[in-house]
Amino acid sequence: MKYVFIVNPIAGNDDKSKIFSRIKSTFRQLDDEMIIEETHQHGEAKDIAKRYADKFGSDCVIVSCGGDGTVHEIANGIAGTDAPLMVLPLGTGNDFAKKVYGTKKINVENVIKAFGFYNGRIKYDIKPIDLIDYNGEKCINVMSFGVDTLVEIMGKKIANKFPFIGHQAYNIGIIPVLMKPLHYKLSYDITCFDKETNEEYQMKCDDKDYALLAICNASYYGGGFCPAPNSILDDGLLDFTMIDGLSLAEAVPLILKYSEGTLTEETSKRVHQGYIKSGRIWMSDGSNLLGNCDGEDFYYNEVNFKVEQKALKICMIKD
Repeated sequence: MKYVFIVNPIAGNDDKSKIFSRIKSTFRQLDDEMIIEETHQHGEAKDIAKRYADKFGSDCVIVSCGGDGTVHEIANGIAGTDAPLMVLPLGTGNDFAKKVYGTKKINVENVIKAFGFYNGRIKYDIKPIDLIDYNGEKCINVMSFGVDTLVEIMGKKIANKFPFIGHQAYNIGIIPVLMKPLHYKLSYDITCFDKETNEEYQMKCDDKDYALLAICNASYYGGGFCPAPNSILDDGLLDFTMIDGLSLAEAVPLILKYSEGTLTEETSKRVHQGYIKSGRIWMSDGSNLLGNCDGEDFYYNEVNFKVEQKALKICMIKD
Protein backbone atom coordinates (compact mmCIF):
# COMPACT_ATOMS: atom_id res chain seq x y z
CA MET A 1 0.00 0.00 0.00
CA LYS A 2 1.17 3.50 -0.84
CA TYR A 3 0.39 6.32 1.59
CA VAL A 4 0.62 9.65 -0.21
CA PHE A 5 1.00 12.47 2.33
CA ILE A 6 -0.02 15.71 0.60
CA VAL A 7 1.39 18.48 2.78
CA ASN A 8 0.48 22.15 2.84
CA PRO A 9 3.73 23.52 4.36
CA ILE A 10 2.18 26.81 5.50
CA ALA A 11 -0.99 25.39 7.09
CA GLY A 12 -1.41 25.53 10.86
CA ASN A 13 1.19 25.89 13.57
CA ASP A 14 2.17 22.27 14.29
CA ASP A 15 5.78 21.13 14.07
CA LYS A 16 5.37 19.09 10.88
CA SER A 17 9.04 18.13 10.66
CA LYS A 18 8.89 16.43 14.05
CA ILE A 19 5.64 14.65 13.18
CA PHE A 20 6.87 13.38 9.81
CA SER A 21 10.20 12.29 11.28
CA ARG A 22 8.33 9.95 13.64
CA ILE A 23 6.05 8.66 10.88
CA LYS A 24 9.03 8.02 8.58
CA SER A 25 10.66 5.92 11.29
CA THR A 26 7.54 3.76 11.41
CA PHE A 27 7.48 3.20 7.65
CA ARG A 28 11.07 1.95 7.72
CA GLN A 29 9.68 -1.10 9.54
CA LEU A 30 6.87 -1.70 7.04
CA ASP A 31 6.42 -3.00 3.52
CA ASP A 32 4.08 -0.07 2.86
CA GLU A 33 5.48 3.00 1.11
CA MET A 34 5.35 6.54 2.43
CA ILE A 35 5.33 9.27 -0.22
CA ILE A 36 5.46 12.95 0.75
CA GLU A 37 4.28 15.59 -1.71
CA GLU A 38 4.42 19.25 -0.69
CA THR A 39 2.14 21.80 -2.30
CA HIS A 40 3.31 25.25 -3.33
CA GLN A 41 0.32 26.83 -5.04
CA HIS A 42 -3.46 26.80 -5.08
CA GLY A 43 -4.94 23.74 -6.81
CA GLU A 44 -1.79 21.64 -6.62
CA ALA A 45 -3.18 19.27 -3.96
CA LYS A 46 -6.06 18.39 -6.29
CA ASP A 47 -3.70 17.60 -9.18
CA ILE A 48 -1.37 15.49 -7.03
CA ALA A 49 -4.23 13.53 -5.48
CA LYS A 50 -5.84 12.85 -8.85
CA ARG A 51 -2.58 11.65 -10.35
CA TYR A 52 -2.00 9.03 -7.65
CA ALA A 53 -5.68 8.01 -7.44
CA ASP A 54 -5.86 7.45 -11.20
CA LYS A 55 -2.64 5.45 -11.21
CA PHE A 56 -2.99 3.32 -8.07
CA GLY A 57 -6.69 3.40 -7.14
CA SER A 58 -7.44 1.39 -4.00
CA ASP A 59 -3.75 0.54 -3.64
CA CYS A 60 -3.07 4.02 -2.27
CA VAL A 61 -4.38 6.21 0.52
CA ILE A 62 -4.33 9.97 -0.02
CA VAL A 63 -3.45 11.62 3.29
CA SER A 64 -4.44 15.28 3.67
CA CYS A 65 -1.86 17.10 5.80
CA GLY A 66 -3.21 20.62 6.11
CA GLY A 67 -6.49 22.31 6.82
CA ASP A 68 -9.91 22.50 5.22
CA GLY A 69 -8.55 24.01 2.01
CA THR A 70 -6.27 21.01 1.47
CA VAL A 71 -9.14 18.59 2.22
CA HIS A 72 -11.32 20.47 -0.28
CA GLU A 73 -8.74 20.22 -3.05
CA ILE A 74 -8.03 16.54 -2.45
CA ALA A 75 -11.73 15.69 -2.40
CA ASN A 76 -12.06 17.35 -5.80
CA GLY A 77 -9.12 15.29 -7.06
CA ILE A 78 -10.23 11.83 -5.91
CA ALA A 79 -14.05 11.98 -5.90
CA GLY A 80 -15.42 8.98 -7.75
CA THR A 81 -12.16 7.02 -7.55
CA ASP A 82 -11.25 4.00 -5.41
CA ALA A 83 -8.54 5.87 -3.50
CA PRO A 84 -9.66 6.82 0.04
CA LEU A 85 -8.97 10.09 1.82
CA MET A 86 -7.36 10.18 5.26
CA VAL A 87 -7.38 13.47 7.17
CA LEU A 88 -4.49 14.50 9.42
CA PRO A 89 -5.73 17.84 10.84
CA LEU A 90 -2.67 20.05 10.48
CA GLY A 91 -4.47 23.25 9.56
CA THR A 92 -5.89 26.20 11.44
CA GLY A 93 -9.62 25.49 11.59
CA ASN A 94 -9.79 21.76 10.76
CA ASP A 95 -13.57 22.00 10.63
CA PHE A 96 -14.21 18.92 8.52
CA ALA A 97 -11.96 16.89 10.82
CA LYS A 98 -14.11 17.94 13.78
CA LYS A 99 -17.01 16.07 12.20
CA VAL A 100 -14.98 13.04 11.15
CA TYR A 101 -13.38 12.60 14.57
CA GLY A 102 -16.40 13.67 16.62
CA THR A 103 -14.84 16.50 18.62
CA LYS A 104 -14.31 20.26 18.42
CA LYS A 105 -11.02 19.85 20.30
CA ILE A 106 -8.82 18.25 17.66
CA ASN A 107 -5.48 16.79 18.77
CA VAL A 108 -3.45 15.78 15.72
CA GLU A 109 -1.11 13.59 17.77
CA ASN A 110 -4.05 11.53 18.99
CA VAL A 111 -5.33 11.13 15.43
CA ILE A 112 -1.92 9.97 14.19
CA LYS A 113 -1.61 7.49 17.06
CA ALA A 114 -5.14 6.17 16.46
CA PHE A 115 -4.27 5.38 12.84
CA GLY A 116 -1.13 3.53 14.00
CA PHE A 117 1.42 5.73 12.28
CA TYR A 118 3.62 5.83 15.38
CA ASN A 119 3.64 2.14 16.27
CA GLY A 120 3.70 0.49 12.85
CA ARG A 121 0.24 -1.08 13.14
CA ILE A 122 -1.68 1.00 10.63
CA LYS A 123 -5.42 0.49 10.89
CA TYR A 124 -8.60 2.21 9.72
CA ASP A 125 -12.05 1.57 8.30
CA ILE A 126 -13.07 2.89 4.88
CA LYS A 127 -16.49 4.51 4.63
CA PRO A 128 -18.13 6.10 1.56
CA ILE A 129 -19.56 9.58 2.20
CA ASP A 130 -21.61 12.11 0.27
CA LEU A 131 -20.35 15.28 -1.38
CA ILE A 132 -22.01 18.42 -2.66
CA ASP A 133 -21.63 18.94 -6.41
CA TYR A 134 -21.83 22.65 -7.25
CA ASN A 135 -21.35 23.78 -10.83
CA GLY A 136 -19.26 20.64 -11.41
CA GLU A 137 -16.98 21.24 -8.41
CA LYS A 138 -17.11 19.28 -5.15
CA CYS A 139 -17.75 20.47 -1.61
CA ILE A 140 -17.03 18.07 1.23
CA ASN A 141 -18.08 20.20 4.19
CA VAL A 142 -20.28 23.34 3.99
CA MET A 143 -21.46 25.63 1.20
CA SER A 144 -22.53 28.96 2.66
CA PHE A 145 -23.76 32.40 1.70
CA GLY A 146 -24.00 35.77 3.42
CA VAL A 147 -22.45 37.01 6.65
CA ASP A 148 -20.42 33.85 7.23
CA THR A 149 -18.66 34.35 3.91
CA LEU A 150 -17.74 37.88 4.93
CA VAL A 151 -16.46 36.52 8.27
CA GLU A 152 -14.50 33.85 6.38
CA ILE A 153 -12.85 36.49 4.21
CA MET A 154 -12.05 38.70 7.21
CA GLY A 155 -10.83 35.71 9.27
CA LYS A 156 -8.41 34.68 6.53
CA LYS A 157 -6.98 38.19 6.36
CA ILE A 158 -6.45 38.23 10.12
CA ALA A 159 -4.99 34.69 10.19
CA ASN A 160 -2.56 35.50 7.38
CA LYS A 161 -1.40 38.65 9.16
CA PHE A 162 -1.29 37.12 12.65
CA PRO A 163 -0.83 33.34 12.21
CA PHE A 164 -0.27 32.78 15.95
CA ILE A 165 -3.94 33.61 16.54
CA GLY A 166 -5.01 30.37 14.85
CA HIS A 167 -8.72 29.60 14.47
CA GLN A 168 -9.59 32.51 16.79
CA ALA A 169 -9.05 34.74 13.75
CA TYR A 170 -12.53 33.81 12.57
CA ASN A 171 -14.07 34.78 15.90
CA ILE A 172 -12.27 38.13 15.73
CA GLY A 173 -13.41 38.54 12.12
CA ILE A 174 -17.01 38.65 13.26
CA ILE A 175 -16.59 42.07 14.88
CA PRO A 176 -16.00 44.28 11.80
CA VAL A 177 -18.59 42.34 9.79
CA LEU A 178 -21.28 42.97 12.41
CA MET A 179 -20.71 46.70 12.21
CA LYS A 180 -22.85 46.76 9.05
CA PRO A 181 -26.51 45.70 8.64
CA LEU A 182 -26.87 41.98 7.97
CA HIS A 183 -29.24 42.26 5.03
CA TYR A 184 -28.25 40.53 1.79
CA LYS A 185 -30.20 39.28 -1.24
CA LEU A 186 -30.34 36.01 -3.17
CA SER A 187 -32.90 33.98 -5.11
CA TYR A 188 -33.38 30.23 -4.86
CA ASP A 189 -35.35 27.25 -6.14
CA ILE A 190 -34.50 24.29 -3.92
CA THR A 191 -35.72 20.71 -3.69
CA CYS A 192 -36.15 19.85 -0.02
CA PHE A 193 -37.02 16.63 1.79
CA ASP A 194 -39.37 16.11 4.72
CA LYS A 195 -38.07 13.26 6.89
CA GLU A 196 -41.41 12.83 8.65
CA THR A 197 -43.45 12.29 5.47
CA ASN A 198 -40.60 11.05 3.23
CA GLU A 199 -41.76 13.52 0.58
CA GLU A 200 -39.98 16.14 -1.48
CA TYR A 201 -41.15 19.76 -1.68
CA GLN A 202 -39.95 22.94 -3.36
CA MET A 203 -38.72 26.04 -1.57
CA LYS A 204 -38.63 29.11 -3.82
CA CYS A 205 -38.01 32.82 -3.35
CA ASP A 206 -36.86 35.78 -5.43
CA ASP A 207 -34.56 38.33 -3.83
CA LYS A 208 -34.81 36.85 -0.36
CA ASP A 209 -33.68 39.19 2.42
CA TYR A 210 -31.32 37.02 4.43
CA ALA A 211 -28.31 37.18 6.72
CA LEU A 212 -26.98 33.66 6.28
CA LEU A 213 -27.60 30.42 4.40
CA ALA A 214 -25.53 27.32 5.21
CA ILE A 215 -25.97 24.10 3.20
CA CYS A 216 -24.16 21.36 5.05
CA ASN A 217 -22.76 17.95 4.27
CA ALA A 218 -20.86 17.98 7.59
CA SER A 219 -21.38 20.12 10.73
CA TYR A 220 -18.69 22.74 11.42
CA TYR A 221 -17.14 25.63 9.54
CA GLY A 222 -15.57 29.05 10.09
CA GLY A 223 -13.35 27.85 12.93
CA GLY A 224 -16.02 25.89 14.79
CA PHE A 225 -19.44 27.39 14.09
CA CYS A 226 -22.03 24.64 13.94
CA PRO A 227 -25.09 25.09 11.70
CA ALA A 228 -25.82 21.34 11.45
CA PRO A 229 -24.83 19.44 14.62
CA ASN A 230 -26.79 16.34 13.61
CA SER A 231 -25.66 16.08 9.99
CA ILE A 232 -24.98 12.59 8.61
CA LEU A 233 -22.21 12.21 6.04
CA ASP A 234 -23.82 9.37 4.10
CA ASP A 235 -27.60 9.92 4.29
CA GLY A 236 -28.04 11.38 0.79
CA LEU A 237 -29.30 14.66 2.26
CA LEU A 238 -27.86 18.10 3.01
CA ASP A 239 -28.85 19.95 6.19
CA PHE A 240 -29.60 23.64 5.80
CA THR A 241 -29.91 26.62 8.10
CA MET A 242 -31.21 29.94 6.81
CA ILE A 243 -31.38 33.10 8.93
CA ASP A 244 -33.47 36.08 7.87
CA GLY A 245 -31.97 39.56 7.54
CA LEU A 246 -31.01 40.96 10.94
CA SER A 247 -30.00 44.10 12.75
CA LEU A 248 -26.91 44.03 14.97
CA ALA A 249 -29.08 43.94 18.08
CA GLU A 250 -30.96 40.92 16.73
CA ALA A 251 -27.80 39.12 15.62
CA VAL A 252 -25.71 39.32 18.80
CA PRO A 253 -27.89 36.95 20.92
CA LEU A 254 -27.76 34.33 18.14
CA ILE A 255 -23.98 34.11 17.69
CA LEU A 256 -23.16 31.91 20.69
CA LYS A 257 -26.05 29.57 19.91
CA TYR A 258 -24.89 29.30 16.31
CA SER A 259 -21.37 28.47 17.47
CA GLU A 260 -22.60 25.84 19.91
CA GLY A 261 -25.01 24.22 17.46
CA THR A 262 -28.09 25.13 19.51
CA LEU A 263 -29.61 27.72 17.18
CA THR A 264 -32.86 26.19 15.89
CA GLU A 265 -36.30 27.13 14.65
CA GLU A 266 -37.48 26.55 18.22
CA THR A 267 -34.99 29.02 19.68
CA SER A 268 -35.48 31.80 17.09
CA LYS A 269 -38.29 32.73 14.71
CA ARG A 270 -35.64 34.13 12.36
CA VAL A 271 -34.21 30.64 11.71
CA HIS A 272 -35.40 28.16 9.07
CA GLN A 273 -34.00 24.62 8.86
CA GLY A 274 -34.51 21.37 6.99
CA TYR A 275 -33.00 19.00 4.44
CA ILE A 276 -32.06 19.55 0.80
CA LYS A 277 -31.39 17.27 -2.17
CA SER A 278 -30.61 19.79 -4.91
CA GLY A 279 -31.25 23.31 -6.04
CA ARG A 280 -30.37 26.51 -7.82
CA ILE A 281 -29.24 29.74 -6.13
CA TRP A 282 -28.65 32.95 -8.06
CA MET A 283 -28.43 36.73 -8.01
CA SER A 284 -31.28 38.29 -9.98
CA ASP A 285 -29.18 41.36 -10.81
CA GLY A 286 -26.35 39.26 -12.24
CA SER A 287 -23.83 40.19 -9.53
CA ASN A 288 -21.67 37.60 -7.79
CA LEU A 289 -23.11 35.57 -4.95
CA LEU A 290 -21.60 36.22 -1.55
CA GLY A 291 -20.63 32.58 -1.09
CA ASN A 292 -17.96 29.95 -0.44
CA CYS A 293 -17.50 26.19 -0.30
CA ASP A 294 -15.26 24.63 2.36
CA GLY A 295 -13.95 28.11 3.12
CA GLU A 296 -12.91 28.63 -0.52
CA ASP A 297 -14.57 31.77 -1.87
CA PHE A 298 -16.27 31.47 -5.25
CA TYR A 299 -17.36 34.09 -7.75
CA TYR A 300 -20.51 32.75 -9.38
CA ASN A 301 -23.72 34.65 -9.99
CA GLU A 302 -25.54 31.31 -10.13
CA VAL A 303 -24.92 27.97 -8.42
CA ASN A 304 -26.58 24.70 -9.40
CA PHE A 305 -25.96 22.06 -6.77
CA LYS A 306 -26.97 18.56 -5.69
CA VAL A 307 -25.97 15.95 -3.16
CA GLU A 308 -23.70 13.35 -4.75
CA GLN A 309 -24.27 10.19 -2.77
CA LYS A 310 -21.30 8.19 -1.50
CA ALA A 311 -18.95 9.85 -3.98
CA LEU A 312 -15.85 9.78 -1.77
CA LYS A 313 -14.19 7.08 0.33
CA ILE A 314 -12.77 8.23 3.65
CA CYS A 315 -10.60 6.54 6.29
CA MET A 316 -12.19 6.44 9.72
CA ILE A 317 -10.52 5.57 13.03
CA LYS A 318 -11.37 2.02 14.13
CA ASP A 319 -13.37 1.74 17.33
